[in-house]
Amino acid sequence: MNLTIGQTALGAERNKESLIRQYNVPAPRYTSYPTVPYWDKQIPEAARWWEVVQKTFNETNRQKGISLYIHLPFCESLCTYCACNTRITRNHAVEMPYLEAVLAEWEMYVSRMKGRPQLRELHLGGGTPTFFSPENLQKLLEGILKDVRLHPRFSFSFEGHPNNTTAAHLQTLYELGFKRVSYGIQDFDERVQKAIHRMQPYHHVRRATEEARRFGYDSVNFDLVYGLPFQTLESMEETLEKVGQLRPDRIAFYSYAHVPWMRPGQRSFTEADLPDSNTKRALYELGLKKFTEWGYRDVGMDHFALPGDALFEAADEGTLHRNFMGYTTCATDLLIGLGTSAISDAKGAYLQNIKTVEEYTTAVRARQLPILKGHLLTEEDQLIRQAILDLVCRGQLTWTIELLETLDHQALTELQRMQEEGLLLNNNEELTVLPTGRAFLRNIAMVFDRRLRSEQRPAQAPKQFSQAI
Repeated sequence: MNLTIGQTALGAERNKESLIRQYNVPAPRYTSYPTVPYWDKQIPEAARWWEVVQKTFNETNRQKGISLYIHLPFCESLCTYCACNTRITRNHAVEMPYLEAVLAEWEMYVSRMKGRPQLRELHLGGGTPTFFSPENLQKLLEGILKDVRLHPRFSFSFEGHPNNTTAAHLQTLYELGFKRVSYGIQDFDERVQKAIHRMQPYHHVRRATEEARRFGYDSVNFDLVYGLPFQTLESMEETLEKVGQLRPDRIAFYSYAHVPWMRPGQRSFTEADLPDSNTKRALYELGLKKFTEWGYRDVGMDHFALPGDALFEAADEGTLHRNFMGYTTCATDLLIGLGTSAISDAKGAYLQNIKTVEEYTTAVRARQLPILKGHLLTEEDQLIRQAILDLVCRGQLTWTIELLETLDHQALTELQRMQEEGLLLNNNEELTVLPTGRAFLRNIAMVFDRRLRSEQRPAQAPKQFSQAI
């Protein structure tokens, strides 16, 4: 029996809704493997961490350089959607004591490196980095940069709040080498903004965007979130039209993570205020449609870029990388995280800093590494990490005997089912994610997540992750 075009389209839509229901489960975002809830805390003392850092530095600094992430946790008000580690205050006297602590932590790393660090990547995240005055940010960065030589292709970026990112911030950071800025937009609808306590008029965003371009920034990113309270298709369309007017070079289009058991601020609204799973997916599909019409390319989970942007080119060349800072063009093996809650990746190990400002500053002033927890990667961990990186950065992986041996019968059966559902194409040599499957990358990566699937996983782990859809 021949199907009409209308019947075929209806069947495809029903299949999509079925897939959404099936795969809308708690899932990691895979900025690391193992994911943080599954770290087994094998780094109880600093000596073991320094050993791993020095080994990775000696092996990779000359060719690849290192990455730095600096966590600046302060915000003047709480955005209730946010799941980041923040400290809410309007007291700007906290700025310099905190930055001095960050520089003290950096000095501990520099003193243990044999040779001058070659800085490939630097990112200021938060919190709100532009909470800090331009003068104090300059003091911080001059303190960092005096100890390094810059990689020929260095990349510096920062996160800015459109309401308080001033021309002085943009000029000061540009003169220090920053060429990319990321603005947290989330949504332009006033009702949504009130619900998430993130009021920022469109004209503030336009000003911050136009000023960045006037100073010479070659990449402006907008963070948008779908699935927020009171979002509708109509309100999202209006938000997207405003985004289209400003045409940022990159867009991060994130699924809202509703985890009120971890972030009490999210209890200011209820699940009844959130779009249901089908509406939430329709919000994403609307965004995807608009971005495609405007010339953006889907470069990985949640991320879109215009031709000419470095992220677009990295995706095109197969050199895209993902780490605790998200997608990046810099595939370094040593990422040092400075500041409260910052996470470091030394290829063979992870380490996360203490989360509270007071405990963090007390530790580093005493020249003690502010360890909260860590993890030493096994050979199997590193094998699976590379497989997941290949999937989420390139949409494909090459099978090896060792990788196949990490998968049990259930995992292989799940991959077969995903192939039958049109999410991927699998043969004896390669696995390739198909266009339909790109929306389910997190679910595909979960098949390879040996620790998540293990019967020994922490009982509380499922509540650590947001819904995949």
